[in-house]
Amino acid sequence: APNSSNSRRLVEVGERAGAKAAYLVQNAGDIPWDKITGFTSLGITAGASAPEILVDEIISAFKERYDTTVSTITTATENVAFKLPRQLREDA
Repeated sequence: APNSSNSRRLVEVGERAGAKAAYLVQNAGDIPWDKITGFTSLGITAGASAPEILVDEIISAFKERYDTTVSTITTATENVAFKLPRQLREDA
């Protein structure tokens, strides 16, 4: 979402990592097709709260327009667990 600081930060990270362009879109209808030309690879990332169905929608939109191969690349694995507050653990 444009009002999400995490989403805006993902755009910044892409640009700083060397992306020729980075766009924040909420859904496939927001993709700036007229600006996306001359590429051979494309990265898609999403904030933790973004529903996977939205990412799938964007991938599908690219598949409709381009010969597409999808690869998942893991750059980090997080194993963070948050415990329930003591009161909730005791009540369970």
